[in-house]
Amino acid sequence: MDWKSFSLGFISAFVILLALASFGFAHIGSINGSAISDSYWGSSTSASDMPEKCKVPAGQDVAGWKEHLSHHSETQDCLKYYN
Repeated sequence: MDWKSFSLGFISAFVILLALASFGFAHIGSINGSAISDSYWGSSTSASDMPEKCKVPAGQDVAGWKEHLSHHSETQDCLKYYN
């Protein structure tokens, strides 16, 4: 096997993995869109009802965000949106 073929194969695999990862992160970022999944939150809660400081940042899980909110007095009122 020559180096040119090996290099092109490696670069191709890297580009494919990079593309798949970027689509995954784009999907995770859509959690803070116009509506939050009804399966977890119930049908009455939407992201537009929640103050910006209370929304889960893209790429962070809900449990970790709830723990973070509970450690700050100015954001403890946000926990009502997660019960």
